[in-house]
Amino acid sequence: MTTSSYHEEEKLGKAYDHRLMRRLLRYLRPYRVTVVISVALLLIVAGLQLVGPYLTKVAIDNYIAFKNLSGLTEIAVLYLAVLVFQFTVRYIQTYIMQLMGQKAMYDLRMQLFSHLQKMSLSFFDKNPVGRLMTRLTSDVQVLNQMFTEGVVAIFGDIFILIGIVAVMLAVDYRLALVTFVTLPLLILATAIFRKKVRGVYRLVRTRTARLNAFMQEHISGMAVIQLFAQERKILNDFDDVNSSLRQAYLKTVFYYAIFFPVVEVIGAVSLGLIIWYGGGGVLAGSISLGVLVAFIQYAEMFYHPIRDLSEKYNILQSAMASSERIFGLLDTKPSILPPERSVKLETLKGEIEFREVHFAYNQGEPVLEGVSFKIQPGERVAFVGATGAGKSSIISLLCRFYEYQKGEILIDGKDLRRIDPQELRRQMALVLQDVFLFSGDILANIRLGNEEISLEKVKEVSEYVNADQFISSFREGYGEPVGERGSNLSGGQKQLLAFARALVFDPRILILDEATSSVDTETELLIREAVGKLIRGRTSLIIAHRLSTIQDCDKIIVIHKGKVREEGTHGELLRKRGIYYRLYQLQYKDQEVGVREQEPEVR
Repeated sequence: MTTSSYHEEEKLGKAYDHRLMRRLLRYLRPYRVTVVISVALLLIVAGLQLVGPYLTKVAIDNYIAFKNLSGLTEIAVLYLAVLVFQFTVRYIQTYIMQLMGQKAMYDLRMQLFSHLQKMSLSFFDKNPVGRLMTRLTSDVQVLNQMFTEGVVAIFGDIFILIGIVAVMLAVDYRLALVTFVTLPLLILATAIFRKKVRGVYRLVRTRTARLNAFMQEHISGMAVIQLFAQERKILNDFDDVNSSLRQAYLKTVFYYAIFFPVVEVIGAVSLGLIIWYGGGGVLAGSISLGVLVAFIQYAEMFYHPIRDLSEKYNILQSAMASSERIFGLLDTKPSILPPERSVKLETLKGEIEFREVHFAYNQGEPVLEGVSFKIQPGERVAFVGATGAGKSSIISLLCRFYEYQKGEILIDGKDLRRIDPQELRRQMALVLQDVFLFSGDILANIRLGNEEISLEKVKEVSEYVNADQFISSFREGYGEPVGERGSNLSGGQKQLLAFARALVFDPRILILDEATSSVDTETELLIREAVGKLIRGRTSLIIAHRLSTIQDCDKIIVIHKGKVREEGTHGELLRKRGIYYRLYQLQYKDQEVGVREQEPEVR
């Protein structure tokens, strides 16, 4: 995760932002009936909590004082019934609120993931995976906490506070005023606590982001760590990052450990004042013993919702920051959008033309400068050139992964920008050097969830590209589990699976980007044979550094420093004695005799 990522995690925002809250509440609209029921149940719970102390007052003043055992029994049974009813209502309210929260968060996660699938590759170049994972997991969970324990629960605390104040004033306003004497101290303690915890939460979030980034990077690079025996050093580095997070959490523990006892002390002072003043009233006969006992219970209840509201403030503040980051992601528009009036492709012929195409990943750093070429339907065309020349960028533009700045790209004579990217990609297949496989089984990785592709079709295609040989050797065949990123398969096996995956979708345009490199000789022969079958009858674009693999292509285009420098067949380019000729010589400099034999006579 980059430094900017850490700064983004530091944002805490306002405790309440009505603009963000309006957007958040949209996710509750489908469940508004559930919310209304939940709030109504909270009102009932708040009312039931106020009943207990009042029943205690009635029991003492009306029955215990007069030694009325039968009436006392009735009050005790009523008190028990209230507790059971309160438990039942609280259980129902908590359950339906949690259920509503999970449903709303499910909707939000689905929207986020769907949005990410629409983003262009340039977006993922600038946004680390760790940050995006945090949006879909931690930030969404914070919002769930706000919905289930924050917004609605705040109503419950407020209802209880209002109810307690109203009942205390109604029962005895003098004792109520004595109870409220310590309230300024409580407000001051809460304000200080809130200010201190705000900074600590920012620190915790920053250090958590740093820990996640460290773990993601070093787990992904574990092979390098073990190869260079860096386990001890990396462990020490992790210890530093982990310790800093622990220290941040200990600071939150420290402030909570101070705040809660302070609230208890203030509550105890308030209770002492009630006993002092109320006890004097009881002795003087101006206050009944039942009222005094009820006030003691109300006073203890009074401080619980105030303490809870302090925690709800932190939940609300974190939720505002998380919602700002989530909506920032949702408001980020893809750089490549489907055209409003797209051109129908129907079945591609496979004609491709670049006209003076200019492209740069970063402004002021051109990668392609005025690239022009034309490929006929069914033609096999290879792109060669040094690393960084722009070969893969041409492929990325053709697949509409990135937006080009100037020029035109035509498919079957139609402007690429007027074609729906999804419709275009359905008729294209791209096989990369680094094949990406998903967790699951071999069958799922070949047909990629398209249930319309039958197992027989998959087997037929796999056999055609020489993949069936190794698939059949597995105990479960096409149902053989595939590890993360294909960890249990060799490079050649993954490559053959990629060929089967490409062919099973029957593309009109096939793109091979270094698809035959980094494999052993035997596997390379299988792959070459598969490639020969794969490109038959299709417009094929091949990027290769091994010039021996492209000599039979209909056309070879030489890219150098973002420009097309040469174009022709293998023999024609060798006769020109230009860039391609020099590349060929460099590649075979240790086989000079072979070069002389293969090199055509130049006249």
